[in-house]
Amino acid sequence: MNTVRYGILGCGMMGKEHIRNLKLIEGASVVAVADPDEAMQAENQALVPEARFCQSLDELLSVDDMDALVVVSPNYQHADQLLAILNNVDIPILVEKPVCTRIDDVKRLADAFLNRKTPLWVAMEYRYMPPVQALRKALEKGEAGSVQMLSIIEHRFPFLEKVGDWNRFNRYSGGTLVEKCCHYFDLMRLLIPSEPVRVYASGAADHNHQTEDYNGEVPDIIDNAYAVVDFANGQRAMLELCMFAEGSRYQESIVALGPKAKVECDIPGPGRFWPENLGPAPEPRLVISPRHPAGPIETPVPVPKELLEAGDHNGSTFYQHQLFNRAVLAHRMGDDAVVEVTLMDGLRAVVLGMAAQHSIATGQAVTLSSDGLTFSS
Repeated sequence: MNTVRYGILGCGMMGKEHIRNLKLIEGASVVAVADPDEAMQAENQALVPEARFCQSLDELLSVDDMDALVVVSPNYQHADQLLAILNNVDIPILVEKPVCTRIDDVKRLADAFLNRKTPLWVAMEYRYMPPVQALRKALEKGEAGSVQMLSIIEHRFPFLEKVGDWNRFNRYSGGTLVEKCCHYFDLMRLLIPSEPVRVYASGAADHNHQTEDYNGEVPDIIDNAYAVVDFANGQRAMLELCMFAEGSRYQESIVALGPKAKVECDIPGPGRFWPENLGPAPEPRLVISPRHPAGPIETPVPVPKELLEAGDHNGSTFYQHQLFNRAVLAHRMGDDAVVEVTLMDGLRAVVLGMAAQHSIATGQAVTLSSDGLTFSS
């Protein structure tokens, strides 16, 4: 039987994106959704009217016909919810990034899930964007040679509104370099065959959300930063983030530099934000610029229209769910389930983001532990 029945914990913007993409997966069905917000429940009932809607995690875990669970709740709830799930049901889990927001939770999760055999997949969607996949394949083919420098540039719009605006404060989001940029720290670890040993970051809250007031409190999330990461083998990576640059043609660019060539991909932001008066939204592209003979070779990397319409991440949520679905089915059959983004991957990306946030706060370079799960300045 190839049917996989999913429960969804949290049905905000990303919850809806997961549901829309699951509807494109053959054999997948959403049987239960949990969210305490009635407005969010009403929006999602239009997507999956056949699903049971629950008020809490406990109620969701009482549903007895689920084969897998997708955790899409606010960041600060992930750690406790994962531990609650572990203590109640043995079920495959796909959990949105960041997997946790506090350094104290890193060891708690690592220890709790140490010997668990049931798949736990951390949703690092950026790995599965077609232009990122094209870049990765080009690097694996040796187009750049040994990559010495890697730059990830994101010039984008400010944080969107969330229910309760939890993403306005570091204590709930983990901080900007954890909340969203753990994606990029994960890509650094994926594209560089080594582990990070040191990070230095500089950033600030200069423009966004400064006039907002929450019971006398102004948001403290940063809206721009640089982070430089040194790896054990001498390779280096840099993140450049600006969240008041929504006028950009491309939202992200990833640039790898080696002795043979420069290899880069350019990724547009969500099509729904592209101004209609400018014509069609940009298409992702891969650009390889060899040193000899010099000159760029540009290749478009199209994303199917139905995947663009299903979410804001260039089709990556669909491709991620395809792979998670296979892992769930393999586990059901007693076979080895291939989990491409493990809990340890998720934790190490989060810790690197936490270390970068700590570097901004202290003005000091921060050293990562050998296992990537703690840091010190």
